Amino acid sequence: MSILLTGATGYIGSSVLPRLLDEGHAVTALVRDESKAQRVRDAGAAAVVGDATDSALVARLARESDGVIHLASGHDVDPVFIAAVLDGLARSGKPFVHTGGIWTYGSNPDIAEDSPAAPPAITAWRAANEALVLGATGVRGSLVVPSIVYGHGKGLARVIVDAPRGSGVSPALRLIGDGSQHWATVHVDDVAALYVLALENGAAGEVYIAAGGANPTVRELGELAAHAADVAGGVEAESAEQTSARLGAGLAEALLLDQQARGTKARIDLGWEPNGPTLADEIASGSYAPELARN
Repeated sequence: MSILLTGATGYIGSSVLPRLLDEGHAVTALVRDESKAQRVRDAGAAAVVGDATDSALVARLARESDGVIHLASGHDVDPVFIAAVLDGLARSGKPFVHTGGIWTYGSNPDIAEDSPAAPPAITAWRAANEALVLGATGVRGSLVVPSIVYGHGKGLARVIVDAPRGSGVSPALRLIGDGSQHWATVHVDDVAALYVLALENGAAGEVYIAAGGANPTVRELGELAAHAADVAGGVEAESAEQTSARLGAGLAEALLLDQQARGTKARIDLGWEPNGPTLADEIASGSYAPELARN
């Protein structure tokens, strides 16, 4: 299949692009500048330099493709991009895999695809755009919902491992809030595999949560990070107000959500098998460990 891909040089896209190529797909990546285009070409794909809000360009590229994966989701991008893709793929039955986010479900100890939405302010804009994809006729629109993505030393896990250390005789690593909240998590290579499965076999109108099944608390992760970095005082909590002042109100509200998910539907319906190391293992001795970060 010939696939139109956005976000090919981003964190998730850097795993999705080689996965698509390994599965035998031809990829055309829509990128914003020539430096990104060269990175795509070096990986073995074609590149088009342009803007994801250029309706005519997006519609043409979608029409020329066998399917679309949209990773570069954004508040200002999605309304224009989605409309253009649906125009380009109209009445074709071709797949269009869009990107959601686990925060949309709010605090919930067992998130499933049909759980009620309770988004924080930072992701409240997503719903209307997702509804357009899932409700499209003549197009096989589906939604992949990544949990908190980690791996290769990047992503939101850096908010924990790079947290401020206190000063004094026994400095401590600062938690996000009191650290009692769980995070639903997924390795970046595992979520990449799910995007490809959704493209190849996902059903129209379906949502697939990308959750590896490990739902650690922020305190557990912080304690591992403190130990790995030899932070003498371990960890220390902060108030929600302090977290908000440090990280910004929007991000803090999202990171303070208490979320757990298992990703069961993707396993059953698509045969998805996440097998990356857990975030806990990655922090303790993997890609976020201080000795690896220095190399």
